Amino acid sequence: MSTIESSVSSILLDRVAEWLTNSSLAGDELENIVRGFCERLTAAGLPLARVHLSFSMLHPLYDALSFTWRRASGVTIEGFRMPAGQKPDRFLQSPYYYLLDNNLQHIRRRLIQDGPNEFPIFEDLRKDSITDYLAFVQPFGDGSVQGMMGSWSTDHHTGFSDDMIDALLRMQNHLAVAAKMAVLGKLANNMLTTYLGGDAGKRVLNGQIRRGDGETIRAALVMGDMRESTVYAEKEGRQAYIDTLNQFFDAIAAPFNRNGGEILSFLGDGFLAVYPCGRHKDPSKIACEAALSAVHQAQARVAELNRDREQKGLTRVGYGIGLHVGNVMFGNVGLKDRLTFSAFGSAVNEVQRLQILTKKYGREVVASQAFAGYCGGEWTTLGEEKLRGIRQKVTVLQPRAPAPAINVDESFREAVQNGLSEAEQVILLHRDAKKQVERSSMEKFIQ
Repeated sequence: MSTIESSVSSILLDRVAEWLTNSSLAGDELENIVRGFCERLTAAGLPLARVHLSFSMLHPLYDALSFTWRRASGVTIEGFRMPAGQKPDRFLQSPYYYLLDNNLQHIRRRLIQDGPNEFPIFEDLRKDSITDYLAFVQPFGDGSVQGMMGSWSTDHHTGFSDDMIDALLRMQNHLAVAAKMAVLGKLANNMLTTYLGGDAGKRVLNGQIRRGDGETIRAALVMGDMRESTVYAEKEGRQAYIDTLNQFFDAIAAPFNRNGGEILSFLGDGFLAVYPCGRHKDPSKIACEAALSAVHQAQARVAELNRDREQKGLTRVGYGIGLHVGNVMFGNVGLKDRLTFSAFGSAVNEVQRLQILTKKYGREVVASQAFAGYCGGEWTTLGEEKLRGIRQKVTVLQPRAPAPAINVDESFREAVQNGLSEAEQVILLHRDAKKQVERSSMEKFIQ
């Protein structure tokens, strides 16, 4: 038995399996599980140089989550979305596709320097001095659309021994169980965040699921709406109208989903965003100023969208935005077995009616006196209005100064030009993931 074979400790491998179980029960993040698993395998004596793991994900924004661990640099993470109906050549020429196409669970190849490249990825692995490669497919149960694909690689001159391969296959099963639990937890979080928003999703995951559960909060409120949407729907047809609506939301709504704001709901061709704040002056001032800054960004982005539409011979998209601040009830309403998590109350009704007043005054943005008072700056009074259901008249104002020049980020400009949503351009799922510029996301997914 070689020195490297005898250094693989079965006792330590059992400890790795135990650690995986404990990590799963503790609800650890998938990234931490992958990193800790790979580090512990090498500590147990397995001469791993590189591990690649891909997990299929049920999510509207991406199809798979990919982890690559390297002994020298740790873990990098990427998300990937397969273009509809497309299978890139790189994937068709990958070991993973070979496994799936031939209904195999494993494929092992010894990599000899200057040898033939059965798969394009082998050329890259040889550059990293990889000598042995073992790829696998691990479904998360019969008929499941979720699963794990991966590969183990070593740069040891003797490659993997049979004992090492046996150890890897045993540990692969333990990893699959831990990964399945982590993936399902992430799926629940991703789906709730996508459909309910970040804060509402967390509230539901934390158990706030009964009808009537909620609280009263103070928030700056933003209500936006597309103008003449019925005309677009009749003129453009169903699919073109949906594309226009998504482009409109990417342009106008995205700025309100950051810097303390959150899109709470989409209402037909409109949306409601909230900036929660405290009841004192300073927090309210910060929230209102953040909302107004997002308005300026939204105006610049819609202007960019309309320039692109005009170049294509399409009609400009109009809009109206209402701004207000007040107390709102935030929680679950609906049927006992069919709930929605939303904000409601008189302040929500007021911001909705303020948005409608943009039509009367022919302005893109109007605000209440309460909102403008926190923002400061110069405002033009448009009039006083008796809003339905509100006893006192509301003073309606418009920002006097024009929106400042704002650089529209390149990612949005590319999204407009490509006809894709901003969300569809996102492939990094973790802010701290290291950027890898030497390979495309597809290449990383299929290794």
